[in-house]
Amino acid sequence: MSAKRSALGWSLRDVEQATGGVLIGNTTPTIEQVVIDSRTAVAGSLFVAIQGDNFDGHDFASAALEAGAVGLVVEQNRCSGTTPRIEVDDTRQALRDLAVMRRNELAMPVVAITGSTGKTSTKDLIASGIEGSWASPRSYNNEIGVPLTVLATPDDATVLILEVGSRGTGHIRWLSSAIQPDISVITNLGVVHLETFGDEEGLADAKYELIEALSETGVAVLPAHEARLSRNPTRTTVTFGDAPASVEVASATVDGDGSAHYVLKIDGETFEGSLSMAGAHQVANLAAGAAVARALDVPMSEFLCGAASGSGSEWRMDIHIGRYTIVNDAYNANPQSVEGALRTVASMDGRSIAVLGPMAELGKVCQSAHERMGALASDLDFSALLVVGPDHGYGLGAPNLVEHVIDIGAARDTLATLMEPGDVVLVKASRSAGLERLALTLIKEAAQ
Repeated sequence: MSAKRSALGWSLRDVEQATGGVLIGNTTPTIEQVVIDSRTAVAGSLFVAIQGDNFDGHDFASAALEAGAVGLVVEQNRCSGTTPRIEVDDTRQALRDLAVMRRNELAMPVVAITGSTGKTSTKDLIASGIEGSWASPRSYNNEIGVPLTVLATPDDATVLILEVGSRGTGHIRWLSSAIQPDISVITNLGVVHLETFGDEEGLADAKYELIEALSETGVAVLPAHEARLSRNPTRTTVTFGDAPASVEVASATVDGDGSAHYVLKIDGETFEGSLSMAGAHQVANLAAGAAVARALDVPMSEFLCGAASGSGSEWRMDIHIGRYTIVNDAYNANPQSVEGALRTVASMDGRSIAVLGPMAELGKVCQSAHERMGALASDLDFSALLVVGPDHGYGLGAPNLVEHVIDIGAARDTLATLMEPGDVVLVKASRSAGLERLALTLIKEAAQ
């Protein structure tokens, strides 16, 4: 991305008005950026004290001022000895309100992406394909990350690309005033977070909030043939996926090294190419990105050329080749992403070994989903399926394939007896399992 962060140029009075807070102390400093981590505070920063599960930003307010912050946003009756500060009822809402102020200053089109899987990869592909874009770093897709991305957006960005997550009804709606999308993308609907969504219809309703956030002239980019999203026939819509679609995936294949090849058909033209990102499932994400490019009138050949060299975020189908090949896909896991990873690894050169941890928050489909992934690994002729932590049903799907261990240390010891030079080892689980630590150890050993 060629766009660079630009100074906000706000006053503390501007922040007071935007947040509905009360300013106490000096009103003269100029704010250049907003931060929530005192370690990133520099001269001109506004520090917003957020309370998280494992930390409380109010404890670091003084450190932020010492580092150069020109002011604080804190909750009432906190940090009374520090100034200048703006006291608010809720600092998370204040952060969103600041993002609303910044969003209203921005003139470039805004693309917002949600979905059960593929959000980050789709965002990365679009950012690679559109020169001068500004996109969410990593997975900044929650009520903190989305506002921070909006607040950091430069005036000269050609397009702002936001990844927007949802773990329940109303989450996207709460952020919509800070997003105000011109193009809203739903990558797909799966069975993620059913413990919080309740059922698949509830999930569809929650994701559709991003479409509802569009203005009358906004464009919805939706997966073709997804009946749960066919709700507004008057809405301008661009579809992607299997024919018929605005952007059709005619072919998606994988080479022995995991690289994806595609054939897309768009407006009567055929486009063929390859991606740096691994996995045939990335072609669907590319098609969603191409639909966005089409809606923005970006020349398709230009977009596809840029997207081809796009690299994914860390720990997502991150392939390391050494004595054996390690596929680090440990950032997250759900049935769709696990299936895509298993099929990709099975297509690569070498024996296939899967190291899988639990897929979290699947609710009532937890056992059946894990059982189905175990059966798939068996059907794809994996040499071994090592389950780390709770089994949840993997063993029911592949009773003759699964080996079960309780933790990462035991997994490493067991793998030492399973792996042979030239093997391809997939490491994947929900983020809470922490299997990236195992993957990073294996990567280091494979390079020796």
